[in-house]
This record gives sequence, C-alpha cells and structure tokens, in this order.
Amino acid sequence: MRTYRSVLTAVLVTCLFLNLPPQESVAASLPDLVTLAKELKPAVVNISTSKTNRPRRPAPSLPRSPQDEFFDDFFNRFFQGQPQPPLKERSLGSGFIISRDGYILTNDHVVNDADEIKVKLADGRSFTATIKGRDAKLDLALLKIENKIDLPVARLGDSDTLEVGEWVMAIGNPFGLAQTVTAGIVSAKGRVIGAGPYDDFIQTDASINPGNSGGPLFNLAGEVIGINSAIIAGGQGIGFAIPINTAKNIVPQLKDAGHVTRGWLGVNIQLVSDELAASFALKEVKGALVSAVEKGSPADQAGIRRGDIILSFDRYEISHFTDLPRLVAATPVGRQVVASLFRDGKTVEVKIIVAQLAEGPKSEASKGEFREKLGMTLADSASEAARRHGLQPGPGVIVISVDGDGPAAAANLRPGDRILEAGGETVTDAAAFLTLIHRQEKATVLRLLIERGENIFYTTLALD
Repeated sequence: MRTYRSVLTAVLVTCLFLNLPPQESVAASLPDLVTLAKELKPAVVNISTSKTNRPRRPAPSLPRSPQDEFFDDFFNRFFQGQPQPPLKERSLGSGFIISRDGYILTNDHVVNDADEIKVKLADGRSFTATIKGRDAKLDLALLKIENKIDLPVARLGDSDTLEVGEWVMAIGNPFGLAQTVTAGIVSAKGRVIGAGPYDDFIQTDASINPGNSGGPLFNLAGEVIGINSAIIAGGQGIGFAIPINTAKNIVPQLKDAGHVTRGWLGVNIQLVSDELAASFALKEVKGALVSAVEKGSPADQAGIRRGDIILSFDRYEISHFTDLPRLVAATPVGRQVVASLFRDGKTVEVKIIVAQLAEGPKSEASKGEFREKLGMTLADSASEAARRHGLQPGPGVIVISVDGDGPAAAANLRPGDRILEAGGETVTDAAAFLTLIHRQEKATVLRLLIERGENIFYTTLALD
C-alpha cells in the first residue's frame, strides 16, 4: 500500500510539473536581460559632436540681364542683407569605455570632422573628448577623456568564438534616446556589405538605429563582441557590427601613432565564380583570382602572375576573395609569409615579403592645407570617401566638400566633381594635385578640367 501511494504521489507531482503555465516555461528559458543591462550600462557613453559649416556663397553662373541683377539687388538688400552666421551641424552617436584612464571606442563616422566632441556618462557626468586615433577604412576611432576618478570599463570578449543564434544585447543612443537597450540574436557572421575593403560584419536582429553607431554589442557573458556600425535603409531587423577582435588588433596603433599601418601585396583580385572555377579546372570554388599585378610590388617580386588563384595566405585558407585583403592588411610590414597558388592545374607555393600600404595624402595636415588654400577637401578616386559619393575608381581626384565662401565655391565646384587636369597636366591623385598647386607660386588662377556626371568642362580656380 505504501509503495502504491509513493508511486501515485510521484505521478501527481510529475503531472503538476508538466502542466505548468506556458508563460512560466518560456520565461525560464529566456536570458536574464534585466540584470545584464544594469551591469553593462555604466560603461556605455553618449557622444554628441558639432562642427561649423560656413554659409554657401552663390557661385558665378551664366551672364545675367540687368533685370535679373535689379531683382537680385532688391532681395539681397531687404531680405538677405545681413551676413549669415556660421551654421552649427550637430550629430549623435554612442561609444564605450575600454580603460579606467578614459579611452573610449566609437565609429569614425561619429566624430569625423567634428570641431567639438562631448561625452556623457550614464551617471550624468559630461566630458570634452579628444581624438587620439582614427581609421576610416574600418570606421573606428579612439577617444580620450580626462578624469581623475576611475571609470567603469566594458570587458572585451572574443568575437571569433561567436556563434550564429547566440543572444546579444545592444546599448546606445538612438535618435538621442540615451541608454537604450535592445536585444536579439546573431543572425550571421562575416557579412560583406560594401562598406569598405575590409568588410567582415556581424549581422544581428537586435534593433539598431541612427545614434547607435559606435555603441557596444554584448554577449550574455557581459562582454563586448561587436561595435554597432551600420544599418540597411528600410531594412527592419537588420543591423551590422564590427567584430571586437578587429578593433582590438588596431587599438594599440591608434593609441601610439594615431593611425593604422597596413600590409600591402600589390594585386587586384576578384571573386572566383562557378564558371571561372570550371574554366581554370579548379575543383572547389574558393580563393582570390588575380586579375592584375602591380609592377615592382611584393606580389610581382614573389612571382605571382595574372590568372593565379591565391588559395591561402600565411597558412590561412582563402574561402572568399574578400578574406585576402583583411589578412594582408593585418600582416606586419616586412614579414615573410607563404602563399599557396593554383596555377595551370597545379598548386604552387611562393614566399612574399609584405610591404607597407601607402595611404596617400590623408593626413590632417594635407586635408587642412587643401581647405585653407582652396576652400575644399579632396580624396583619391579609389578612396572610401569617393565610394560614398557613388564614384568608381578612375582618373583624377574627387571633390569631397566645398566651403561656401572659398575659391572652390567661386569656381562652381561641387562635392562629387572629378578633377581630371590642372594647368594642362593630368591629375593622378591628391598628392600630385597638391604638388602642382605648390609649383604655381606666381600664378593667380589655375585652369581645371572637371568631370561632373556625363559632362566635362573647364573652370578656373583662384590661387591668391
């Protein structure tokens, strides 16, 4: 009888357990996001920036009639006679503290060209920040605030161990709504979205909006595994974050030098499609197909040829052609590595000594010189800034911005214009253009050949 009662009791208890309300069962399986958010929010900061845009002065146009000039004079005198004050452009973003002495990671596009950067902590304290280092190619920036009291610090995780389907939490400043917490999962890894040459994004469905840029993406261990960076316009539930390991690799350089030194191979590469793989008799669709080799480059000196398919670099397999630029860029300058190639139906190995990637005239000094002398900023046609204007690599240099009252505005130059010639000489890059400007010591004007969309025309740029 006792045995019967014991069995009956066990059955009843089991039935009661199985009949728990569905809400309690679901809640038991969810992560404790409340405790996690309270723990992590103090290390996340809101970033606000401002920069001064001078009002644009109307550029000269076609000849005008006396009647046009009369009405222009009338409206300028009675409606626009007062000089317009400089316009302040403000933007918002996020970041997170990575050291107790005040270093903060964020996106480069959050602070680029800012005149003033303000950082506000979760406890309400506010600081002025300075930029210690920037890297536009990876869209990362390192800021510094001065504080004598220890600051809360975000723990950095290992993004290489991240798995698709893991829970993640984003904290940031979307639309100026400070300390906003959203959660989701890792939707994919290694995404290439065309943001730059080293794309390797974490995709997540955690809600990310304008203002989240530069904020952390945490795992359930409370570690930063990504830096929220990009969204797709009109895409609901699709956000992208830079893997934290990418940032960890360059932070020492940003801190010490203010910029990143990258390795260089000297090849143009492209995707190995199914059809190309078959045409080369390559059994697996992988690797990076070499379409051109720069003369005298490390690749040229190592014997790499057009038509080679690079299968591995420094023992790392090239599954997709976009893997190669990241591997080369991360390789220390001067290091010798072994690359495996597929050539004429056989696999061969070559030794390559990696050289330094030349960044061109992108220092703050040269950018400032362009702006001070000419009232505009320029970039090489293959640069990330040119790509953001929808322009393909090609001849000349690209006008990125034009001040409203400088020589460039008076010459009717606009952002997106391509300068093909200056003074009758072909312009190859921004460095060559600056050198040419320096040679025009006695000239007062410089003739430019401009490409704007499908139109090509001449204009003159004042130099004095």
